Amino acid sequence: MSERVPEVNLSQMDTAVKELEKRLLAEIKALYGKRLVSVVVFGSAGQGTQRCDSDLDVLVGADRLPRGRMKRVEEFSIVENRIEPFLKSLQQAGIATDLSPVIKSPEEAEKGSPLFLDMVEDARILVDRNGFFKAVLKRLRCRLEKLGARRIWMGNAWYWDLKPDYKPGECFEL
Repeated sequence: MSERVPEVNLSQMDTAVKELEKRLLAEIKALYGKRLVSVVVFGSAGQGTQRCDSDLDVLVGADRLPRGRMKRVEEFSIVENRIEPFLKSLQQAGIATDLSPVIKSPEEAEKGSPLFLDMVEDARILVDRNGFFKAVLKRLRCRLEKLGARRIWMGNAWYWDLKPDYKPGECFEL
């Protein structure tokens, strides 16, 4: 027999996500210290449309990161381990969320990422040393506007028409 999961209303969900973000931010600051450049919440939490089973998508920008994704994930596991008891308490309350971190150096963020497209519209920047990530998003937003790009809702997801007047064989850059 499966365990009954409590129903969660929007107010409870909002309160839980805010508390998770607060705790997460404190642990990220503790881990990265002066290396921390940016912390950005995106995805459904950035949009304010998270469900009880939504991940918390978070971009962490930091200086002097370990080389390679697995080493960065290993370093970030310190944050995850410290947050785990709170995540378990949320699960008992009917909120089955996990963390989905993306960890980039400032140099990598400057190069851009398709992941940043929706952040132009929906990111919530929690930490941003010297306005670094805000500037990254501003440059991308300007480029999208110049291309005439549009974000279009289809079904239950967004997609981007990056260049509505695209001609076959034409090359363009974001």
